[in-house]
Amino acid sequence: MMDILRVAKSLNLPDWWVCAGFVRTKVWDTLHGYDCRTALPDIDVIYFDKNDVCEEKEKHHEKRLLELRPVEPWSVKNQARMHVINNLPPYTNSTEAMSKFPETATALGVKLDQDNQLQLAAPCGVQDLINLKVKPTPVYNKTTEHARIYETRLKQKNWQALWPIITISHVEGVKS
Repeated sequence: MMDILRVAKSLNLPDWWVCAGFVRTKVWDTLHGYDCRTALPDIDVIYFDKNDVCEEKEKHHEKRLLELRPVEPWSVKNQARMHVINNLPPYTNSTEAMSKFPETATALGVKLDQDNQLQLAAPCGVQDLINLKVKPTPVYNKTTEHARIYETRLKQKNWQALWPIITISHVEGVKS
């Protein structure tokens, strides 16, 4: 994991973090007593650059990461444009964007600072993560549109098949 963080840091992206499943999976694997890490479908690298919201730039960063570490499933997204895709007001930085991720246990990120010290951003806290609870973030519990997205993700991810002791909260009255 530290090598992945060092590679991501080498891009020198503004307000960058490695997020979501990269952190959640490690914590849940540890709490389940797994010896081997669960495979990641992607490694989410986010950053915030409101001066260049071109999706092609994200693909350029992914290509660079693949050159540096080709075996990893990199995914790079500039959070300065993701509010449009998520049908939300503009974000002000990457941490605010994380707070708008669908699940509280996934709304977090890690990075290395200038002194290569590990930093954690957890705008929704870490309680749900370490207590093995999957709950929607406030945004995904507010509107029917976002609640449906949350419920659909639960079905698609099927996390309980991988981590059977997690508990999942559903949004009442919403069908995916």
